[in-house]
Amino acid sequence: MKDLNYYLNLNYEIKLRKLTSEEGGGWFAEIPLLPGCISDGETPEEAIFNINDAKKCWFETCLELGRPVPEPLTGDFSGQLRIRMPKSLHRVLSEKAREENISLNQYINYQLARGVGYPTSAPKK
Repeated sequence: MKDLNYYLNLNYEIKLRKLTSEEGGGWFAEIPLLPGCISDGETPEEAIFNINDAKKCWFETCLELGRPVPEPLTGDFSGQLRIRMPKSLHRVLSEKAREENISLNQYINYQLARGVGYPTSAPKK
């Protein structure tokens, strides 16, 4: 059974940002995987302490209401992905890869990385 302690022991990413003076100063913390789970504090340590309290309340509310709790992804990724796409898109991607004189796999990897802001190097010809 996945109870409060189960979720509290999962490793959720916390994003921490220094607030500008216009924003009131201090530090802002959020857990992106848990919508609306945000907090702040005068110091980074206080913001982390407060976000952990907010996380606990977030979990308690979901469990009380019977709502699903998203879990962080594990690091188990094979690097392989099977995807279905329209034939017309497959054709366009293949033509673009051929124009660059690279494999379709290299071309798709490059375009996906660019789309999400992942560091890329130009496709090698």
